[in-house]
Amino acid sequence: MTAEETGLRIQEALDHLADGEEQGAGEQLVRELMAFYGDGLTRLVRALPPQALGQLLDDPAVAGLLVLHDLHPEDVTARIARALASLPEPVEQLGFDPGTGGLRLRRTRSGCGCSEQDIEAALACHAPEVTAVELDRAPQLLQIGTRPPASAEVR
Repeated sequence: MTAEETGLRIQEALDHLADGEEQGAGEQLVRELMAFYGDGLTRLVRALPPQALGQLLDDPAVAGLLVLHDLHPEDVTARIARALASLPEPVEQLGFDPGTGGLRLRRTRSGCGCSEQDIEAALACHAPEVTAVELDRAPQLLQIGTRPPASAEVR
């Protein structure tokens, strides 16, 4: 289960507690559990050798937990690059605006490949700071062929 899926399930549970004091109790429960798990993860991250932690950063569940608890050792730029590198099709980063969370990307080749949903899912795990993706299409190449036959020429 991904961090995003877990977050959605927790939000659904909290929505069921939306009446009166139950909602406050549910939110308090989530805060306490987050603090408990965050403290334990902090201790684990500090105890791991950097190489061992580095090997875990491509795992979506581990990356999601580290980002959620502000323990990921990479900055947002490196995490965006890591997410894009995990895609089956090369995608070029054109720019990221931390103020708006907008990320501009361009496919580096035309044709079938990963969908925008694939890109957004990878970014949600590694770089949840990205809140909007603008995907520019690769320019289409002009195909130059031979001259039409003489009988097809306009007179």
